[in-house]
Amino acid sequence: MITFWFSVVVLAWVLFFVLEGFDFGVGILGPVLGRDDHERGAAVRTIGPFWDGNEVWLVAAIGVTFAAFPAWYGALLSGLYIPMVVLLLLLAVRGVALEFRGKGDGERYRRRADLALALSSLGIVLLWGALLAIFTRGLAIGADGQVVGSGLSRTLGPLFTLPALLGASAALVAALLLGATFLSLRTSGPLRRRSRALARWGGTGGAVALVVAGTATGSPLVLAAAVLSFGTGLLARTSREALAFTTAALIVAGSVVAVFTTHGQVVLHSTVDPAFALTRTSAAATPQALSLITWAGVLILPGVLAYQAFSYYVFRRRVASERVPS
Repeated sequence: MITFWFSVVVLAWVLFFVLEGFDFGVGILGPVLGRDDHERGAAVRTIGPFWDGNEVWLVAAIGVTFAAFPAWYGALLSGLYIPMVVLLLLLAVRGVALEFRGKGDGERYRRRADLALALSSLGIVLLWGALLAIFTRGLAIGADGQVVGSGLSRTLGPLFTLPALLGASAALVAALLLGATFLSLRTSGPLRRRSRALARWGGTGGAVALVVAGTATGSPLVLAAAVLSFGTGLLARTSREALAFTTAALIVAGSVVAVFTTHGQVVLHSTVDPAFALTRTSAAATPQALSLITWAGVLILPGVLAYQAFSYYVFRRRVASERVPS
């Protein structure tokens, strides 16, 4: 039961970072690749039907962690409460920018909405990348299972470390690659051409950076990600946009799985003493609680997956970024 619910937690995080990853990437790239109001609007319309549904997986990941692994949930959110609050505020700004972009009149109003969308998406990507690196490195967990320390250094200190900065940079590259491949898959006209060119060069550049990182760390997973990144660039070059997006998504999915399984049975490493680390067993809820939530999971999760797959099927056509005569 513990292994099952841990797998559900990882699946929810994978779906969130893959699906919201291209949302964030499109949000950042829209004002950059869109040369006028029409093209920027076309970029936003590619994620318009999906972004709020994609965000559901964040609620699912946090909710399942709270229900199935309360000690893990408590350590993460108490130790990182300020970054988490900032994330929620940035997500709110992004939602307002998307929902209200078409409510006002004038190009100037929409340009401001696009800027708010780009900046909030950028902040979310950088912050999530840093947090994923912290999840891998661990927190200063004491013998009682709580994060030690006090003041701002307790919750903000982990963000200003080299692993967190590298994680933020890697997340930005991944989001841009996901966003570029998604835009090339979902648009036509000039926006598609520019997105495909960015994906081509971004995949190649990302592969070079990953090879350097993989050689330095000796990690086969990083080298495998480098191969996939290079493949993404090649596929974008040959206009195989669906496969290019798939390989970019595999990079993100594999990275998320690696983050949550790096330490084996340990779900949150302790930087104070490895003996204080939280394991799947020590962080899990009681067997009775796990049995109870299993019924809800079996009934709800398949329905959510089926509905989301149906929505992607309904809105599968490309969005025209060129001006089409009426």
